[in-house]
Amino acid sequence: MGLFKKNPFGHILYLKKWLIRIMGALTHRRFKGFNQLQIEGSEIIKDLPETNVLFVSNHQTYFADVVAMFHVFNASLSGRVDSIKNIGYLWNPKLNIYFVAARETMQSGLLPKILAYAGSVSIDRTWRSQGKDVNRQVKMSDVSNISRALDDGWVITFPQGTTTPWKPIRRGTAFIIKENKPLVVPIVIDGFRRSFDKKGIRTKKKGILQSMEIKKPLEIDYENDSVSDIVEKLEYAIEQHPSFLKVIPEDELLRREEENKERQWRKENKKKDKKKEKKSGPQKT
Repeated sequence: MGLFKKNPFGHILYLKKWLIRIMGALTHRRFKGFNQLQIEGSEIIKDLPETNVLFVSNHQTYFADVVAMFHVFNASLSGRVDSIKNIGYLWNPKLNIYFVAARETMQSGLLPKILAYAGSVSIDRTWRSQGKDVNRQVKMSDVSNISRALDDGWVITFPQGTTTPWKPIRRGTAFIIKENKPLVVPIVIDGFRRSFDKKGIRTKKKGILQSMEIKKPLEIDYENDSVSDIVEKLEYAIEQHPSFLKVIPEDELLRREEENKERQWRKENKKKDKKKEKKSGPQKT
């Protein structure tokens, strides 16, 4: 790879590689340390084509979701199955992974700008801007940039366009699928909202069990499936269809939250016990 070789968006690949290495090393313990990311289905990753793959996922934080996927994808391509153990996989990361994000989010500070260079396809949201509801036309340049990213590699998108659960799928994702005919791989994540703040930067709780399930590619008839058909398939695939609200009763959700609290309590008690042992020193015989 040439020192100044660029991707289709003008980003220098050598610089992008080092950004992924550094950011990956700094974030690894967030998923394999004081929190544990449970992965399922990552064996699918290594068999995917090099380009025109669209990952669709539910969304829980601005940045932690994407960072975790970068870890899992690169670990899987390095031969690890359902594991991100040993960060050696970051030395030669896949450089044509992109993620769709709101332009205002990716311009909101130094860290977002660094993450944007690592792979953001930044777009203007048509329904929300600066915390207010808006109604504006889709920018065709945004659509073209997503298509360009698919032509070059893999794209991660969150079709609800928000971290709020159970919101409807944005129809624009279905239009992009019909237009570009990508292989669509669904992902379902959980635990990130409890682990991190809304941005996914600050750790809110430790000892949380996070999960990421990578499902088999969707079967889509690009010619005959309507936009509404594709939207419904996406809703079911990422488990955000309204029917899932009936599947998980409220008492079950509360029980899961209590389990996470108990797990955290046990971890803190273990730390306290270790400190007491160190203070008391070895027992004399």
